[in-house]
Amino acid sequence: MKGDQAFRAKGNKERWVEMTYGGALSFLRRRYSRDLQGVDVVVSGVPYDSAVTYRSGCRLGPRAIREASVQLAELEAFPFGFDPFDSLAVIDWGDCMLNPHDAASVPVDIQAHAAHILQSGAKMLTFGGDHFVAYPLLKAHAEKYGPVALIQFDAHCDTWEDHGGIDHGTMFGRAAAEGVIDVTKSTQIGLRTYNDSDHGFEILTAPWVHRNGIDAALDIIRERAGDAPVYVSFDIDGLDPAFAPGTGTPVTGGLASWQALELVRGLGSLNLVGMDVVEVSPPYDHAEITALAAATVAHDWLCLLAQKNGATGKPVGRL
Repeated sequence: MKGDQAFRAKGNKERWVEMTYGGALSFLRRRYSRDLQGVDVVVSGVPYDSAVTYRSGCRLGPRAIREASVQLAELEAFPFGFDPFDSLAVIDWGDCMLNPHDAASVPVDIQAHAAHILQSGAKMLTFGGDHFVAYPLLKAHAEKYGPVALIQFDAHCDTWEDHGGIDHGTMFGRAAAEGVIDVTKSTQIGLRTYNDSDHGFEILTAPWVHRNGIDAALDIIRERAGDAPVYVSFDIDGLDPAFAPGTGTPVTGGLASWQALELVRGLGSLNLVGMDVVEVSPPYDHAEITALAAATVAHDWLCLLAQKNGATGKPVGRL
């Protein structure tokens, strides 16, 4: 069997030969399906960006991340040295259907979408869309797992004063106030904008990470999260605009892509229950570098789950 495995595959662990520059697109060439039986992880998109406060366009993010993932589907995973789909059953659900002209229905529909998938026992890997979409996703996860530890990669705290409505800069403060997030176990990484309160989060600013390094950051993140259910929310603007220009609210001085990948790869010992990757805005991207970073971060999170399912490999070279 060769080609178009996104719709021709019969199982959820198959990987065929594809033309990298051709064939039906899905994330990592996973099978498009709505059958949740025996599925470990469901990939889906939430193409919504009406909560942005500056540049729009991240409604096109899910499509761009899927397209950028094609090379990651060709070889064994780096640096892990295995095919994650030998041990991890992953499907691409497609996108959550929304009515962007009815703002009140959007968070309701996202939460219902997530609750349906989580009820099956599968985990979720979700592509935004703007960062507001994380709020209904978190609510659905908290309904299943209880209050979650949030590991947030971001240039912004997203805990500014909440005046109601749908806003991608206030929802984590709201989630914390509602008990959806356990802030005592949560860490924000890469911040470089000002807020006059930490709202109980541990904040590892981008300059702190630059000065103190990956291992010091991971020690804090892991100790704080403990054995709590961990939800990772990765706003691509956590990266410096040099590595992720395609985003709506870029801020200089951020994480390099290698730093973000090393931090994500260091989360494998935690109780990972869900992840979103948001704010990829293709109209402002160049040569797909933002979408490539987003796809790689998501790919590596799946590899952590594959390791939990027993995947082992033989990394090559010094790591």
